[in-house]
Amino acid sequence: MAIAENIKSFNKLLSPTDTKLIAVSKTKPMEDLLQAYEAEQRHFGENKVQELVTKSEELPKDIMWHMIGHLQRNKVKYIAPFIHLIHAVDSPRLLKEINKQALKNDRVINCLLQVHIAQEESKFGFDETELFEFLNSDELRSLENVKIVGLMGMATNTSNEQQVDQEFKGLRGLFETIKSNISLPNVSMEELSMGMTGDYKIACASGSTMVRIGSAIFGSRNY
Repeated sequence: MAIAENIKSFNKLLSPTDTKLIAVSKTKPMEDLLQAYEAEQRHFGENKVQELVTKSEELPKDIMWHMIGHLQRNKVKYIAPFIHLIHAVDSPRLLKEINKQALKNDRVINCLLQVHIAQEESKFGFDETELFEFLNSDELRSLENVKIVGLMGMATNTSNEQQVDQEFKGLRGLFETIKSNISLPNVSMEELSMGMTGDYKIACASGSTMVRIGSAIFGSRNY
């Protein structure tokens, strides 16, 4: 029952901050997810579309599925009927495809714009200039079947906590700026998804509303 105990421990830690726990269940078997579910966990994050679809078909229907990995445009159609939140929207072209598939499914799909805040080139996301250009574009205004509900960011993978803190605080600053200055029907800054197993405490202190925790709940992964 270690998984259930881990879920309860995290929720107890996070409850004073009102931060939601997204249990990152990628590569983990159904039995592990069911243990988390029985501990009242309802938000689960996956980073592969095929795995996400398979699990959604077999597991309880009140689970809220989060797509947290890099999403290819040609895979959007598979998750559009049921996805709760797409975290890593890293381009206008991807958001346009999500809007197209949402329209086909008569849905409005909630999305987070991924912002590149790390020093590593391997991370995806908008830079600050691209972010504000897109938020002020006519293209975004025309997308009626998506809603931008916040931002997502991944800090540099480093032991330098001061750097991680600066990166998270910078993203929080962008979040607050957008919240104060951008007024569009399909933009509402509600969620700030930042923080994983190694840096969630710093993220919570910087105002994260969602942390994406995998190995600290389910144990290390076998790839």
